[in-house]
Amino acid sequence: MKWVAAPVALSAALLLAGCTPEQQRGFLPAGSEGATNHTDGVTGLWVTSWIVLLAVGVITWGLIIWATIAYRRRKGQTGLPVQLRYNMPIETFFTVVPVILVIGFFAFTAQEQSKIEARYDNPENIVEVVGKRWSWDFNYVNDDVYFQGVQVQTDDDGEAEADTMPVLYLPVDKTTEIRLETRDVIHSFWVVEFLYKKDMIPGQTNYMSFTPTKTGTFMGKCAELCGEYHSMMLFQVKVVEQDEYDAYVKSLREAGNEGQVSEDLNPNQEKFQSDQAKAQNE
Repeated sequence: MKWVAAPVALSAALLLAGCTPEQQRGFLPAGSEGATNHTDGVTGLWVTSWIVLLAVGVITWGLIIWATIAYRRRKGQTGLPVQLRYNMPIETFFTVVPVILVIGFFAFTAQEQSKIEARYDNPENIVEVVGKRWSWDFNYVNDDVYFQGVQVQTDDDGEAEADTMPVLYLPVDKTTEIRLETRDVIHSFWVVEFLYKKDMIPGQTNYMSFTPTKTGTFMGKCAELCGEYHSMMLFQVKVVEQDEYDAYVKSLREAGNEGQVSEDLNPNQEKFQSDQAKAQNE
């Protein structure tokens, strides 16, 4: 085995050295590197997982090919090969190793997820995101201003026109809490380069906490099938310096967008109140 291990290790090193940056990051979305304080951890978990699983696959494929060749029927052989009922060492190995792998993957995934799901005690920036068929509203809670989006328009080829997308502005390097609400059905808030998505459930507030660490424009979309124009429920996230963020907030205030988008436009709220009144009458 020692004569086999050295060439295998050398081959693996050469193969990994020849990978492009995209391949080394497991083909995750371009621009996700360092986008938030969580993306590097998610990337590390993802890349490590597929390397380990690829190694397991190579060993498994190798054993299958070896068994196929070593125990194939030779010329002149007849009848069945020797039948064995069990092999305790091999069966123990095939049971213990997968269990260890599953426990390991679960532990590291739970550890990374707990970091993402943890809420800041005093976030510097709070935004309430309201999903609606088929667009987005953004309440900038700290600054008491809002933005109301409309459905993305398409060109003659059916492609989304970028300048019609709702835009969520976030200041860079500020601890941020996103409060997720829906006005109608289930939606899902997904900023592709942030490598995390969170469902928006009627009657329930969900949270996503992170710190944007890189300025730029990132793509967002609804990740839960929500009806006819689900594919056009798109938005952009612009992570900007504080002065640019302040200028945007000022522009919203000057446009008369002071206050917050209320629950008055939520049909689920009307149904909830109706159900409450009906229950009281009964």
